[in-house]
Amino acid sequence: MVMRPRTKVNPENDTRPSRADYYRVLAKALPANALVVTALGNASYLWAVMHDAPENFYVEDSMGLALPLALGLAVAQPKRPVIAVEGDGALLMHMGILVTVGAVRPKNLTVLLIQNGVHAASGGQPLTNGALDLAALARASGIAHAENLSAPKALGAALASGGKDTRVLVLSTAPDIAVVKPLIAFDPVATKQRFMSAIGAPRYVQTLFGGGRLEQTAK
Repeated sequence: MVMRPRTKVNPENDTRPSRADYYRVLAKALPANALVVTALGNASYLWAVMHDAPENFYVEDSMGLALPLALGLAVAQPKRPVIAVEGDGALLMHMGILVTVGAVRPKNLTVLLIQNGVHAASGGQPLTNGALDLAALARASGIAHAENLSAPKALGAALASGGKDTRVLVLSTAPDIAVVKPLIAFDPVATKQRFMSAIGAPRYVQTLFGGGRLEQTAK
């Protein structure tokens, strides 16, 4: 059997809103005490350009792990809104996380799923099923508030309405293959330390022969 090569997506012919269009709305609507976890690639690079803050956690080189991290953060920080920005390709690599989110359903978690139909961070390869209804998938996983959005204005309305439960907002987006150059140096250790300081988390101290402990603070 001969496999035919998949047609590569041409972003220039795509009339859907850009990631930046949605990010502008998010930056304007973001609560002052919100925590934002962004996926690898332009999800983090562009957000760093448009709205860098200590309360941002930029995930690097770990495809599909932005949402698991954000879920744990929402549970640990129940009084702060937590926004996760994840891609459709990354979600397909770790689809089980939707079931876990649906089981836990922290009231302060909002998930923004960028649906552009490609693996943008690795060059724009088309997904095996770029038209999958991710909102329906989220609802089937136990997340009642999940919807497909096709315009930044709709995202603004959804964010303004607030929420009393976990929300999954699937954003129909044109692929952005060109890598955005962030204005800051991306260093995973520095990102972690800055973020931990922003949320008041104790520092993790490694021990000599492996493992570690949380630094004890003075009472």
